[in-house]
Amino acid sequence: MSAEKIINDWKKKLYKPVYWLEGEEDYYIDKVMDYAEHQILPESEAGFNLSVFYGKDAAWSDVVNACMRYPMFAEKQVVLLKEAQQMRDIEKLENYIENPLASTIFVVSYKEKTLDKRKTLYKTIKKDGEIFTSEKIKDYNLTKWITDYVQSQSFSMSAKAVQLLADHIGSDLSRIVNEIEKITVNLGQRKSITEDDIERYVGVSKEYNAFELQNAVAKKDLAKAIRIIQYFEANPKAAPIQLILPSLYGFFSKLYVYFGMADKSENGIKGLFYNNPYAAKEAITSAKLYSYTGVEQALLLLHEYNLKSVGINDNGTSDASLLKELVVKMMN
Repeated sequence: MSAEKIINDWKKKLYKPVYWLEGEEDYYIDKVMDYAEHQILPESEAGFNLSVFYGKDAAWSDVVNACMRYPMFAEKQVVLLKEAQQMRDIEKLENYIENPLASTIFVVSYKEKTLDKRKTLYKTIKKDGEIFTSEKIKDYNLTKWITDYVQSQSFSMSAKAVQLLADHIGSDLSRIVNEIEKITVNLGQRKSITEDDIERYVGVSKEYNAFELQNAVAKKDLAKAIRIIQYFEANPKAAPIQLILPSLYGFFSKLYVYFGMADKSENGIKGLFYNNPYAAKEAITSAKLYSYTGVEQALLLLHEYNLKSVGINDNGTSDASLLKELVVKMMN
């Protein structure tokens, strides 16, 4: 069951006695918990029938006692246990979960980890409750997620703006949503988000970023690549080397796969680039510039310089100097 399905059920007054929200992606867990805290009960009932506990500070017995109370002047009460992964003796909740009170909606957020499916606690929750596992979004799905989210808010976003945001923030969905909200508040009547908006409101340059460096390397434009790296040197937070190297590795890995494909047409390879025909066309050009041997050498260099970036076989060379050495060797 998805976070949206849980919330939609709640909107229809369809409740299970226990909801266990677990996993590495905080965004969906927080979204469900926020709805449970602020929307399930009307304000007139929440004062008497909403209890919120935090795992670090709460005793399991206090949580169970709250769950065992009957609602006052209402059909349901809501008990929330946040940050449950920090609670001691959390397995002692099992006796209540095995026989929950029908008038209590007990919602638990258990972040950063998941229950062992072999344990009795997992099986007990699964029997009559709901377990929602919130997984980290895969890098290859991030741009689509951003595009879909923006559209769900009745806005549009240019492909380059999406890529800028994804490269700058990564897969932190909560932060992405916060940045998009900050941008849309400043758009006035406009409904489209551009790369200029990303630069102005998020603080990432539309000309000097990891995406533009990748494009420069892909086209063997050494002068542009060096200019971008010099910008990174003057602005260390703009694109740390730990962000740049995986981006380049991902690109050259796709080119490596390209050489082994039977159908090397734009249509045949666009699946490698998330069905982006423009990216597929650019990749074909890059493959011709580098050749199979050049792509293979680029991957070996990326591995070598990744080790150097963490101090292996290197005596403290700056990140900018490492990147300059890397791109020169890759292009030659």
